[in-house]
Amino acid sequence: MGTHPPARSDEPLLRVRDLHVTFPVSGRRVRAVTGIDFTVEAGRTLGIVGESGSGKSVTSLAVMGLHRTAEVSGSITLSGRELTTLPDRELAKLRGRRMAMIFQDPLSSLHPYYTVGEQIAEAYRVHFKASRRVAHRRAVEMLGEVGIPRPNQRVSDYPHQFSGGMRQRVMIAMALACEPELLIADEPTTALDVTVQAQILELIARIQAERGLGVMLITHDLGVVARVAHEVLVMYAGRGAEQASADALFAEPAHPYTRGLLDSLPRLDDADDAPLRAIPGSPPSLLEPAAGCAFEPRCSRATTAAPRIRELCTSGRPDFAPLRDGHLVACHLPLVTGERVDPGHRPDNPGDPQAPSLERESHDSC
Repeated sequence: MGTHPPARSDEPLLRVRDLHVTFPVSGRRVRAVTGIDFTVEAGRTLGIVGESGSGKSVTSLAVMGLHRTAEVSGSITLSGRELTTLPDRELAKLRGRRMAMIFQDPLSSLHPYYTVGEQIAEAYRVHFKASRRVAHRRAVEMLGEVGIPRPNQRVSDYPHQFSGGMRQRVMIAMALACEPELLIADEPTTALDVTVQAQILELIARIQAERGLGVMLITHDLGVVARVAHEVLVMYAGRGAEQASADALFAEPAHPYTRGLLDSLPRLDDADDAPLRAIPGSPPSLLEPAAGCAFEPRCSRATTAAPRIRELCTSGRPDFAPLRDGHLVACHLPLVTGERVDPGHRPDNPGDPQAPSLERESHDSC
């Protein structure tokens, strides 16, 4: 089996810079993703989290080069190789071999008329020009590696003969059969019960540790992110809201949206009849993007701020900027511990009564 050329020491496995994905809809242009930046290192997991419609899956499909009608701009490099300018034929050679994807619904992703063994073997034969016998042996090997009992027999079964968790294992086997460097998992545990979900996450983590895979995990579940991710990118309305290490994000969330997502998680110390904590309102329409911060209509910090500060939230889109080392946030009123001056509002004249003052706050007060 061939080996991949190593990435340069100063180059991450995957680098995405200023990614824009635009779809034509009824004669209009809808920006589904706007100006996203992130990296994925070999052996590490980036969790991309956000509500439905935030642009998570659109981003993953752009990395895989699977958008057919969308306009994709920006830079996507895999081991230093630019993907956005590659012809479709060259991209097809990379899919499955250098980068692979686990889709959300394995039942609809697997073909009902072919055995799982035939479907795993197909990609292996294409990329390695292997014989049917060799590809079949590889399919059996991969089914065993992902923990499917009696792989020699089950390789001849059809997708409907597997449970949901086992079908997801088949999808993982198919994705990893050609030993890619990058694995993209799009909501891989959404339809599974908690026990099976944990098994699938442990399986991905084990294979990542054994092979040194870079993993890009798309999910709306912060519990999943906390379990497996090293870094986290929070998306809202097609843009980055916050990015940090998983430890920093869960310990000190800086964006009010991130804090809202964390607050919505049920807690062990909640009373049995405690109501679920939800973020009020709904995500904005991408057909009519806001002039200011897209989260402003749902943000309690913005709605209770002084008029001058709220005007900034409604009229000026916040930049994705560093809050501290490795911690980026796109917010005019970030949640920080200790002293804070609202960005862009430090008074030239300290005696200006209209200027916002230096505040002290803690996470518990927000």
